[in-house]
Amino acid sequence: MLIEGLIGNEELGLGHEEFLQVKYWMTPSPYCIRHGQTLQEAGEMMNHLNVDSLPIIDEQDRLVGMITLRKLFSYFINGNDRQLPISRIPKRNFAYMRAKDSIFSAASLPCMELPVVDEEEKVIGILTSRDIIDGYTKLILKLKQTENSAEVLRIILERAYEGIAVVDKYGVLMEFNEAYSRFTGVRREDAIGRHVTEVIDNTNLHQTVQTATPERGVIQRIQGQDMVVHRIPIWNKNEVVGAIGMLIFEGVSEVYKIYESLQATYVQEEKKHQPLSVELKEDSRMTLDRIIGNSPEISEVKRLARRSARTLATVLITGESGTGKEMFAKSIHHLSPFSNGPFMSVNCGAIPEALFESELFGYEEGAFTGARKGGKPGKFELAHNGTIFLDEIGEMPLMMQTKLLRVLQEKEAERVGGCEKYRMNARIIAATNRNLKESIKEGTFREDLYYRLNIIELQIPALRERRQDIPDLLSFYLEKVSTKYHLPKKSFTSDAISFLCQHDWHGNIRELVNSVERLVTLVDSRTIEVHHLKQFIGEETQNQQVTFHSHSLIEEAKDIGRKREKEIIIDVLKEAAGNKKKAAEILGIHRTTLYQKLKRHHINY
Repeated sequence: MLIEGLIGNEELGLGHEEFLQVKYWMTPSPYCIRHGQTLQEAGEMMNHLNVDSLPIIDEQDRLVGMITLRKLFSYFINGNDRQLPISRIPKRNFAYMRAKDSIFSAASLPCMELPVVDEEEKVIGILTSRDIIDGYTKLILKLKQTENSAEVLRIILERAYEGIAVVDKYGVLMEFNEAYSRFTGVRREDAIGRHVTEVIDNTNLHQTVQTATPERGVIQRIQGQDMVVHRIPIWNKNEVVGAIGMLIFEGVSEVYKIYESLQATYVQEEKKHQPLSVELKEDSRMTLDRIIGNSPEISEVKRLARRSARTLATVLITGESGTGKEMFAKSIHHLSPFSNGPFMSVNCGAIPEALFESELFGYEEGAFTGARKGGKPGKFELAHNGTIFLDEIGEMPLMMQTKLLRVLQEKEAERVGGCEKYRMNARIIAATNRNLKESIKEGTFREDLYYRLNIIELQIPALRERRQDIPDLLSFYLEKVSTKYHLPKKSFTSDAISFLCQHDWHGNIRELVNSVERLVTLVDSRTIEVHHLKQFIGEETQNQQVTFHSHSLIEEAKDIGRKREKEIIIDVLKEAAGNKKKAAEILGIHRTTLYQKLKRHHINY
């Protein structure tokens, strides 16, 4: 295929027309000579700069001509005065380019070097034959990479999951991979173009497009077998344009979800006859897999939590109120060597100061008026061989901070009114929604205690910093609240989800759960729409505009690619000691392209 035939091919999605614009391949800010200078000066300048031509500019820096080494020799051989001003040389037609021209148009011009001018005819760069060849080479490489990427995507589509189906906004199948074809017995060519309900048993993929609600780990009976499926809406700006359905069966977490789903099915009839006050007790074991969210922000926190759980180091969890700090604390406990021991939670902001020491360390019989006969063990004593979670550590009184610091250092504690110390063997996890560094400056928190607690810090992002997770959270709590109150399952419209994704959620997940609970109980219809949000969530949400854009899998891949590109450029610049020309050669790109990438990634080197 001719390269020219690929320009503007939208199927490739690579923006080749812009890719080949002169501005990306020219050498910027070239050396110029003014038309008042002499031929002698032009020759000396070209010899010194080791160039074959120079743009000629006037007093306003506008391009008026070109002087080449060949033309200069011709003048000298013909006996012209070397002190002759360049302005005296007869003007001839000369070629030049503009920044948005294509290098293809330059290829047909006879000149080896072409000046590039802006709207005011001022010289902004020069395009050489080497630049043009460089552009052609990079385009060919880019096209090869496109072919390779398409092959990789094809392999992923065929092998990453047991089955993948993609529908458009009307529920018509656009993709149906071979794995799904083998499972259903429907050929791929026969499936594509048909409505999904005609091909896949008991599917709700077309409903996913209508509700814009993702569903993960759902049991669906296909071909007489109970399968685990994921249904994920595809967003384009603020509109759902399709959905992806995936057959999944991977790992213990999926089996656990199947067990929960089947258990819920078996007790469904029994629950209908129970009063609202009687509920099934949830499993107290919290794992990171059960913390909802797949955004890069929350995934990074999960990764750090897994690493910290393997150690015995003290962990400080920070973040706004309602972000789920206790859930992370429980997850770390159940992944740690102390998982077989107890998990004791202490709210440092809810205990009266007079009772603080006795609650934490316990007391002996007769230690004070009203003391229980036989005494009482404290939270640290009860947490032996387990984990103690000190929530709202920033609210702890200064006097108790001193005693806590001593306990953390010596690993020993003493009951109030007691004479003997007991050994403490417990994992310490603390949490706060305060800025402890500011509290240290204000004198309300001990600096030495801060550094004793902050061995490993987990900063939980606010919900508005991970908006990508909001649809999954809404889906989960919508079903949970509906089940809790024995109400029919409700759904959000895609506009409603877009609306909620733009809410700032200052109360974070706690506020989101509260809002879902209010909507489920007060909205009469089975579908929750935007006008319901304006009615029940408040004025702040009413003033929002629907501008939500959920990242697709391809966009996430691009984000990862951009981050990796930035890391590589920084590493190469370090290797080249800041020499951008050398760095461009190592990277195999033009120097102008490197400057563009430095600007795009905000790299100052």
